[in-house]
Amino acid sequence: MGPARYLRGMDSLADRFPALRGRNVIVFDGVCVLCSAFFRFVLRHDRDRLFHFATAQSALGEALYAHLGLKSGDYETNLVLIDGQLHEELDAFAAVMRRLGWPWRAGAAAAWLPGPVKRFLYRRIARNRYAMFGRYDACYLPTPDLRARFLD
Repeated sequence: MGPARYLRGMDSLADRFPALRGRNVIVFDGVCVLCSAFFRFVLRHDRDRLFHFATAQSALGEALYAHLGLKSGDYETNLVLIDGQLHEELDAFAAVMRRLGWPWRAGAAAAWLPGPVKRFLYRRIARNRYAMFGRYDACYLPTPDLRARFLD
């Protein structure tokens, strides 16, 4: 997959998932320690509150995975929706870093890696993330002050 793909029928996607309308969204594996650490990192450094969040295990996350033809229950890719473009895998990480500003913007350089290298690196970590970083017993539950940024 390329750096991003415009979602054909973004209006129909927003019609089907009204919570997405006009929002930049990160969908992450809520039981994965690595994925949850990425979420907390973004939350801490997203000073302009650009991003909203959903766990892949939520009703919205499950429905998005199914709609996009992705395997649910495994969540080997995070989903990032920015300005009507869907980013997956390492390109999703790069797209988020690009929006966070300096010095984090330097992480966007990951998008410049050749496609086969990006896919190999991302998939190798994704398939082994629980063994390498651990797994929570339950998904992250947002505190009341963060609840407004969660779509699920």
